[in-house]
Amino acid sequence: MKKYLFVPLVITLLFSVSVAFGGVKKSVNKNAIVDNLHAGLISDNYGLKVSSALVLGQLISNSTIEADDASKTIIPLLRIMNSEENDEARIVAALALYKLNSERGISLLRYAAEKDNSERFSRIGATFYNAYYQETPGE
Repeated sequence: MKKYLFVPLVITLLFSVSVAFGGVKKSVNKNAIVDNLHAGLISDNYGLKVSSALVLGQLISNSTIEADDASKTIIPLLRIMNSEENDEARIVAALALYKLNSERGISLLRYAAEKDNSERFSRIGATFYNAYYQETPGE
């Protein structure tokens, strides 16, 4: 009986030591992340859609994924920004587009800043638009 308990205990101990000293590497499949976020962005589930946009922006900010890797998410983000009725969803999509450095998204932010029906979204869109051009002078 002791023999059967000893083997799993040793395996668990070796695994714990391995993890503690960096022996197990964490691999990140960026394509799978982007594919899952894309699926969330095109979902009919409002919460999933908004949280996917938010997570996308955060992952780009902390360099887990590169903006170029996430280019397939631009069109769904543009759709959210154009068609959602809720300002919060539109703002989160605008923020993700800003972090993606999407020229199409930035152009749409300029239009929104000037002509959108929502004063709140217009003001925030103008802020993102101005911040983009302060960070990338000469464009």
